[in-house]
Amino acid sequence: MPSPITRCVFLLLGLLNVALAADPYVFYDWTVSYISASPLGVKQQVIGIDGNFPGPILDVTTNWNVVVNVKNNLDEPLLLTWNGIQHRKNSWQDGVLGTNCPIPAGWNWTYEFQVKDQIGSFFYFPSLNFQRASGGYGGIIVNNREVIPVPFGAPDGDITLLVSDWYIKSHKELRKDIEKGVDLGAPDGILFNGLGPYRYDDTLVRNGISYLTINVEPGKTYRLRVHNVGISTSLNFRIQNHNLLLVETEGSYTVQQNYTNMDIHVGQSYSFLVTMDQNASTDYYIVATQRFVNFSGSRAIGVAILHYSNSQGPASGPLPDPPNEYDATFSMTQARSIRWNVSASAARPNPQGSFKYGQITVTDVYVILNRPAELIDGKRRTTLNGISYFAPSTPLKLAQQFNIPGVYKLDFPNRPMNRAPKIDTSVINGTFKGFMEIIFQNNDTTVQSYHMDGYAFFVVGMDYGVWTENSRGTYNKWDGVARCTTQVFPGAWTAILVPLDSAGIWNLRAQNLDSWYLGQEVYVSVVNPEEDRDENLMPDNTIYCGVLSPLQKDQAHRVKFSSAPSAAKTLKTALLAFVVTLFGTFMR
Repeated sequence: MPSPITRCVFLLLGLLNVALAADPYVFYDWTVSYISASPLGVKQQVIGIDGNFPGPILDVTTNWNVVVNVKNNLDEPLLLTWNGIQHRKNSWQDGVLGTNCPIPAGWNWTYEFQVKDQIGSFFYFPSLNFQRASGGYGGIIVNNREVIPVPFGAPDGDITLLVSDWYIKSHKELRKDIEKGVDLGAPDGILFNGLGPYRYDDTLVRNGISYLTINVEPGKTYRLRVHNVGISTSLNFRIQNHNLLLVETEGSYTVQQNYTNMDIHVGQSYSFLVTMDQNASTDYYIVATQRFVNFSGSRAIGVAILHYSNSQGPASGPLPDPPNEYDATFSMTQARSIRWNVSASAARPNPQGSFKYGQITVTDVYVILNRPAELIDGKRRTTLNGISYFAPSTPLKLAQQFNIPGVYKLDFPNRPMNRAPKIDTSVINGTFKGFMEIIFQNNDTTVQSYHMDGYAFFVVGMDYGVWTENSRGTYNKWDGVARCTTQVFPGAWTAILVPLDSAGIWNLRAQNLDSWYLGQEVYVSVVNPEEDRDENLMPDNTIYCGVLSPLQKDQAHRVKFSSAPSAAKTLKTALLAFVVTLFGTFMR
């Protein structure tokens, strides 16, 4: 029989094993500030993070805990939102006005969240005051845990591409234009990772512009994570003479299909595997061009360079052709072809398709109709179901926490209303653990993208015309892809299904910044009628504003979390030291 000290050692080793298996913490300190840059050859003020534009890539693994201490060195309030990160039962970290008070200029605030049960490609950006138009964005990579198989071989490299339409005007100038009724108009350029176009044509691209070059090795395969982080432009992405093997979008592994190009709408993210299988007689163009534009004249084109190590010369000649602009069905047909890989595992060992969404009974149905901007009470506003969202000075989540009446109303209509449009703080009353069907009907003349925080939803149908009850007969109830941002084509509808299994208050918004800024958003309140012990408590570092402003404490001695080790790390160190000491005593 083992001695007492031996049993003690084995017990402590077991505890150490538990501690070592705890989900890791990663820590970041970010300073958000204005910096000077010349992405299109004209010096302008952009929003950088730690002096870089775009910001750093947040590279983590499923279930890791992420702590980001954000110092706001802008001259206006700031919030960062984590596009596609679900914040399971923790909408306190969502970084939008319905959940968080803004970080005042000169202050810092620490986000702390877990990437629970997620994998995939996402991005972050500033959510207030049109700031995304000046940058402040960066990529997010959530890797699989080693115990979960990935449905393709390990790539030889992992490359993030942040693609955006771009204006030389600042975000402050652009938002003033939008408020006055001046449309954004054609962008001045399209950027790859904050850089302007390669000079593919001396008459169209000025000299001296810095451009992106991606260096690759022949015969190898790379994973390209491509995000449309722009303002309002749908973009077509393609690489000269190379196929794009689609493998993932916004946290879901897809059926693997080759595409020669892909329409990527505002706020969307895709992962492609690209094999370097060409003869490298020259470099190759990487191109992003505008889609579904309503203006005439020259169009901005983004051009980066794919450079093989054995390339024999610079890229030259015409750019690869875009899809036919007049083929209205191309983009929708392509979108319908993107399907869920039901046999692949994602964040968990069980196959994605084990969640049989097509067999779940729908509990709530919302038909949400948008309209182009119009005057409401003398102000230019956009609406959903005739309501233009008004952001109260007290965030909805804080009002809910402190039972403050009159901040919002749980009365958002589930159908378009035959009444004059209005400005209001109207919220969707979601059913906890319900299954919601949302139909977006686009009455605008441009493609609109819609995003939902807190969840991945299933895109089950889209078509031109007006949605009717009979449209459900066309739904894909087996392998519609689960994602967080979907496009709705002009004069068309898109239907999604959402399992409301995460309590909180969640933002549902237009990703097109002009539509969002003018009021095209709503929040979904999902409350567990019983006490929900799993929903995270209000953070200790909560910033108070609105009617709760008197509760706010001074920031003079705010702690920088990243300078201290995590509790899990401290426990590991202490247990390890104790076990080593005990072994030393035992061996004497």
